[in-house]
Amino acid sequence: MRSCSVATLKSQGQELDRTQPGLPLKKGRARTMTHDYVRHGMTTLFAALNFADGKAIGECQARHRHQEWLKFLLSIDEQTPSDRPLHLILDNYAKHKHPKVKASLAKRPRFHLHFTPTSASWLNMVERFFRDLTTERLRRGAFHSGPQLVLALQDYLKHHNQAPAPLVWTAKAN
Repeated sequence: MRSCSVATLKSQGQELDRTQPGLPLKKGRARTMTHDYVRHGMTTLFAALNFADGKAIGECQARHRHQEWLKFLLSIDEQTPSDRPLHLILDNYAKHKHPKVKASLAKRPRFHLHFTPTSASWLNMVERFFRDLTTERLRRGAFHSGPQLVLALQDYLKHHNQAPAPLVWTAKAN
């Protein structure tokens, strides 16, 4: 039986809109952006990344409590082949260890949790996925509403999964 390695984590996204439009790109000057913004709310993106093929499962939710985490775990369970064990690489966030989460996972023996050491998020490959998401889609974005941000995140996931590629570890031991 092959193992399906999955890393999961959450990323908070804020619906930010700049107070003024930036100056356009011009010869000799990069595009500008104001430092101040208006916050229209926040969403949480729960994401799972399959190390073998690079596909991502993602779900936006309004909050990031253990209830939403459990809902996302059930979503992973439904969207992955049932004959494969799931190895989840997680940070030490409290919701991952909540008693209700532990009780639910005890009923699902295919889930195997692995926790990264404190301040070692670089060990979790889904962090690279979130970095790319931030760089390619969110950093210079202006989102006027929650649904607009959620749509941008869903579009990024769809685009990513059209041609997924496994993430390759390039760090050297020294």
